[in-house]
Amino acid sequence: MKAARLAAWALLSLPAAALAAAAPDAASAPAVSAAGSLLQVFIGLVAVLLLIAGTAWVAKRFGVNRGGTSSLLQVVSSASVGTRERVVVVEVGESWLVVGVAPGSVNALMTLPKGALPSATASTLGAPFAARLQHLIQQRRDK
Repeated sequence: MKAARLAAWALLSLPAAALAAAAPDAASAPAVSAAGSLLQVFIGLVAVLLLIAGTAWVAKRFGVNRGGTSSLLQVVSSASVGTRERVVVVEVGESWLVVGVAPGSVNALMTLPKGALPSATASTLGAPFAARLQHLIQQRRDK
């Protein structure tokens, strides 16, 4: 009986002995700062978010296409006519299809012969704003 108690006491005291043996090493180890750990995690998170944003910008800048593009079918132009409705001009072969796109439905509106796209420049797109701004600047100078 005494041998069994002695064996049980020895087995139960092993974790305490290991902890006591490791205590001098733990005292010499530098303390870990909670603020430093949080700062490191925050910097890592910001770096990952910046990497995602940079990758998206590069993909948009260089026109990385989403999968599934076809040389037979191309979207020529689209215009929003509501919050979730669009009118889209799709080029199929030698004709253009004008389709209305809404959630859950696509309706053919009309078919047109293939035409030439007008060149859209920044000056023509912003012309009314630029003219109005120039007019306001001239009025300001005249006063």
